[in-house]
Amino acid sequence: MRYLPLTPEDRQAMLSSIGADSIDDLFVDVPEEARLSGPIPGLPGHQPEMLVERDLVTLARRNMAAGEHPFFLGAGAYRHHVPASVDHLIQRGEFLTSYTPYQPEIAQGTLQYLFEFQTQVARLTGMDVANASMYDGSTAMTEAIFMARRITRRGKTLISAGVHPHYVKVAQTLCRFTGDRLETGSPQLADGRPGDDIAALIDALDADTSAVVVQNPNVFGHVADLSALAEAVHAKGALLIVVVTEVVSLGAIRSPGEMGADIVVGEGQSLGVGLQFGGPHLGLFACNARHVRQMPGRLCGETVDADGRRGYVLTLSTREQHIRREKATSNICTNSGLMALAFSIHMTLLGQAGLTHLARLNHARAVQAADRLATLPGVELLTGRFFNEFAIRLPIPARQAVRDMAEMGVLGGVSLARLYPGRPDFEHVLLVAATETVSPADIDALVRAITEVVSQ
Repeated sequence: MRYLPLTPEDRQAMLSSIGADSIDDLFVDVPEEARLSGPIPGLPGHQPEMLVERDLVTLARRNMAAGEHPFFLGAGAYRHHVPASVDHLIQRGEFLTSYTPYQPEIAQGTLQYLFEFQTQVARLTGMDVANASMYDGSTAMTEAIFMARRITRRGKTLISAGVHPHYVKVAQTLCRFTGDRLETGSPQLADGRPGDDIAALIDALDADTSAVVVQNPNVFGHVADLSALAEAVHAKGALLIVVVTEVVSLGAIRSPGEMGADIVVGEGQSLGVGLQFGGPHLGLFACNARHVRQMPGRLCGETVDADGRRGYVLTLSTREQHIRREKATSNICTNSGLMALAFSIHMTLLGQAGLTHLARLNHARAVQAADRLATLPGVELLTGRFFNEFAIRLPIPARQAVRDMAEMGVLGGVSLARLYPGRPDFEHVLLVAATETVSPADIDALVRAITEVVSQ
């Protein structure tokens, strides 16, 4: 964005238009004690545009770019190769500037790619129907909790200890205003190893349970069979919500729908969307056909026009902007349209066989890294059955190991203590993710870095 400051004359004209004498008049409702008495500390003073540009470039150089170093970070956001054709296509004017189908009857191109996106997500997740996307995985999970409450008319949701803690925090924040009761398990390293808490969730089911939320693969990388949990949940009249943070895993493991899920939500960032410093990302949402009218967001459908030609329509849009608030399923204002297009293009380029091959590459790289690390003195592999992410225990605090490896030019993983502050039992646990972007040389660099940091 260009740096184009307003002149004093511009500001005065704007103030005059709204009947204000000075900029201070705009802040009369802010208590005096809440106002700053001067410039924000630490920020540089006024500079010409060229110097501002230079300063920003200098700041940017302090970052370690994911593509320039061996990269093993995961924990909910994963680095994958995005074909150049994805960015080329989404930057075409008709895609880049089409915000959202407010007038769907004249946005046939937008509706068509959203319809294809929905079809891809439904097939990936093993569900009957998917919506046209949501903001991200965490808010999609919370919307699924709200949806389950509307369907079951119950207010309690059990959340697995293996669900990403950031997703749980989002749900806890939003549920403060809805009355939904969340019961969240405390993650434990059973016998020193992270697994799943399926048995505990089944034991906790009761007549007040609206839904059970479980992540697969979970935050520790563990992959579970959810069939028994789904059967127990349904026997109690509740719904099973499955969260997927690494959508590429669905090319290798059984889909949540095959295992009995009622609602599947997830983060679609892995396909077509870069890490982008944390966003924008892409929320996925799919469910069984019988629950479709309680699904939030938009749903595009295919039909024929008066002349018998194929066309696309906005079939459902149960949000506050379109219908009465008391009838709305959500107040979400839009979908992640451009990110959904990027996802759909990447999926189309891969095809079913390509996605399966990509998933196998991910798993093979992760197994190779895990096998190498497990042989190092003092390093213990904790995750038994995983896709492309696993946990290891180090003889030193993992946060210090991460910092030391970064000094060596290796982004070696995510400390579990960063996700769960105040948990001494997680201080030495490191989450390592390996995707198809990891080369054998990168794994060699990781092994050398961990060998060095644990021997210091």
